[in-house]
Amino acid sequence: MTEPGHAILFEPVRLGPVTAPNRFYAVPHATGHGWAQPGGAIALRAMKAEGGWGTVAVQMSEIGPDSDMANHPMERIWDDRDIARHAAQVEAIKIRGSLAAIELAHGGMRARNLTTGLPVSGPSGLPVLRPEVPCQARAMDLADIKAFRASHRAAARRAIDAGYDIIYVYAAHDLSILSHFLSPNTNFRTDQYGGTFRNRLRLLREVVEDTLDAAAGERAVALRFSVAEPEKPEGLAIDGEGRDVVEALAELPDLWDVNISGWSSDSATARFADEGFQLPFTDFVKSVTTKPVVGVGRFTSPDFMASLIRNGRLDLVGGARPSIADPFLPKKIREGRSDEIRECIGCNVCVSMDSYGLPVRCTQNPTVSEEWRRGWHPESPPISRGRRSHLVIGAGPAGLECARVLLAAGDKVTVADSAAEAGGRIAKEARLPGLATWRRVRDYRIRYIESSADAELYLRSHMAAEDIADFGADAVVLATGAKWRGDGVGSTNFRTMNLGRRSVYTPDDILDGRIPEMAGGESVVYDDDHFYIASAIAEALRMAGQNVTYATPLPQISAWTENTLEQSRIIERLSSIGVELMPNAKLESGLSLANRLTGEYSEIGSRNLVFVGARIPVDGLKRELDLTVGASRVRLAGDCLVPGIIQAAVYSGHQVARSILEGIPNDGFKREFIQSFVPAA
Repeated sequence: MTEPGHAILFEPVRLGPVTAPNRFYAVPHATGHGWAQPGGAIALRAMKAEGGWGTVAVQMSEIGPDSDMANHPMERIWDDRDIARHAAQVEAIKIRGSLAAIELAHGGMRARNLTTGLPVSGPSGLPVLRPEVPCQARAMDLADIKAFRASHRAAARRAIDAGYDIIYVYAAHDLSILSHFLSPNTNFRTDQYGGTFRNRLRLLREVVEDTLDAAAGERAVALRFSVAEPEKPEGLAIDGEGRDVVEALAELPDLWDVNISGWSSDSATARFADEGFQLPFTDFVKSVTTKPVVGVGRFTSPDFMASLIRNGRLDLVGGARPSIADPFLPKKIREGRSDEIRECIGCNVCVSMDSYGLPVRCTQNPTVSEEWRRGWHPESPPISRGRRSHLVIGAGPAGLECARVLLAAGDKVTVADSAAEAGGRIAKEARLPGLATWRRVRDYRIRYIESSADAELYLRSHMAAEDIADFGADAVVLATGAKWRGDGVGSTNFRTMNLGRRSVYTPDDILDGRIPEMAGGESVVYDDDHFYIASAIAEALRMAGQNVTYATPLPQISAWTENTLEQSRIIERLSSIGVELMPNAKLESGLSLANRLTGEYSEIGSRNLVFVGARIPVDGLKRELDLTVGASRVRLAGDCLVPGIIQAAVYSGHQVARSILEGIPNDGFKREFIQSFVPAA
């Protein structure tokens, strides 16, 4: 039963010639499947429609081979041969009652054309907007612009033939040729498409008009536009041309889809941005246009979503990451089950997959991208083949997810953990600066376990091998985690190292509250892990009054966080609070840091050393249990199987539970083949 305050979220919304059945709008986002894996892409989006998202949008879809975004697997609608694939996607979305939208796009100076070999094009002859890619864009002449407009119109017609209800014109995130024509930073033309604001706006206006003409009043036309660039004050800005664009085109599209640019701002992690963080930049749009407006901001609270509609800030609630974390978010709100929502934690593991051109992953939702490949459903695990009883040792992310799935299948589960608090590494890491949302991974699963009559959870409960053998469980899952190494072994050093006699700490020490002694008040945090944990520890120590040096053997600070779009913010945060940053600093024998570029040495001296390197699985019980319980009944899950990120632990726990229920190997999944290989004559 929908709570009265949330009923407004389920009102239909007129979008020009079409009507969205409710205000939940799954905005375009990359899935990592692209045109080459249509089964996976279709199933992922169909799941959102099944979960109640009134509109489900398809990601950036290349309109032609001159906009090849390789190595990122985008959708393609290059020619008529692509229509059938899109038609299947539309059918899978619309059969569940949702509107289907497609985001037509040309990457312009963001394209690479590495697979097609065609020249990259843009408003001006400049390097492409990826400094690490050694190629340039050629300046388009008037004939090129005419050809681009014709290509976009043709793609719109193909999208209409495929059955899409909403056709997007894309001018956002610095990923569109239309954005590049708009910006004075990339458009240095002196003809009718450059110079003045009106001239730079010309192409966007023409393309919107072309698309409206192709839609012929039968399909809605949406304009996706970044109204501000918070990190680039010299570009479009909220008090400058961003607002001017909206005012100039206010009544032209049927729907405004507004956000901020670039991508690291638009998809900021929870560590650096709260729910609704885009609203201060996008709020003005409703005062400028009478057309419906959809916006994003990692919305997860039903009360907050409803307030956005009641207060006239948005007409539709957009979601990319929240729709990945819980495709059934709308349905749960409609049915009065808001407490069952898997809230996005804002970790951007989903975003990180785009860097590798891989199907999207999620810390909260291990079934995403597995809808077609493995047949996993986020709300419907397999039914147990018999009323069985299982024992899970470890209440961390892997153990809790494993227990949740087994309970949902109808089995009985006992979870035991020697710690005083459930959550394993999550409970500890969530106490670090900016990581409070990590608790959602634990809390969602604990709520489920505590609500089940078939579950028992025991904390402060240490179970030895003989205790487990006596328990007589049908299956035993060890999810006992891993410990951080303090012997110098990390991603750039595989041999143990003498770290000297000084105080050496590991992340486990810090997370357990053993803050380095204030001997001189100085600590070196050495990062040979390269994700978020070392930087968060450095921040915590600095806020506790330590003088902190963050050192890493790599050229980048927290190198892997470039994939989660937070590296620049981490650098800014650490610098702003006075943490000294030392990249290219290789730890040698625990006594000094050697600059890998200059060969100069910096002595650690009396400073405390926090070593953040590799981890060791806590798997000793497995060998004992194999002799008593039997190897076929004991499984490892999460970090005690192989240390990894939290997403990997949750996925492992889910996978192990399904292997118990289904009796199939962990590597059992389907593969997609586009067509049969025909050898050359």
